[in-house]
Amino acid sequence: MLLKEIRAIAGETLVLAPHDQDTETANTSWFGAPPHERMGLSAEEVVTAFEETAVRLRDQVAEAGHAGPATFYVWHDLQAGQLRCSTASCRGDELPFAEKYRTTEDLRAIVVEFLEDRAPGAIVWGEFDPVPIPDGPDAGSLEIPVWVCDLCP
Repeated sequence: MLLKEIRAIAGETLVLAPHDQDTETANTSWFGAPPHERMGLSAEEVVTAFEETAVRLRDQVAEAGHAGPATFYVWHDLQAGQLRCSTASCRGDELPFAEKYRTTEDLRAIVVEFLEDRAPGAIVWGEFDPVPIPDGPDAGSLEIPVWVCDLCP
């Protein structure tokens, strides 16, 4: 089911509005899967589904004649226990995240983290990490890894 949902993204209407990032939130999708489904999937299958989706989205951007940057990106939302992806009319270093993020070419690592999460959206008691104080010594160390794919030629 997860693979089918990922591939279905490329069949949806793509909204590219460089001057209205709020409108582009329509491009955001999130995927959850129960542990038994996660165990039945390989990281390679999920990575391939995202890569195929990126190719189809690149075709849509070209057909639309979009001028300017467009980026497809994927991340694992640990708090929600979901894989998320979106497309935005910006470069990979300008993504509309409120949190700090770092771009990576390693989509597999993001997918593996999601697939190995046996308690999606939950933190086991005793496995809590200290919460950094804003502007404190650890405030800059928490970065979300985000796989980015440039959709413009």
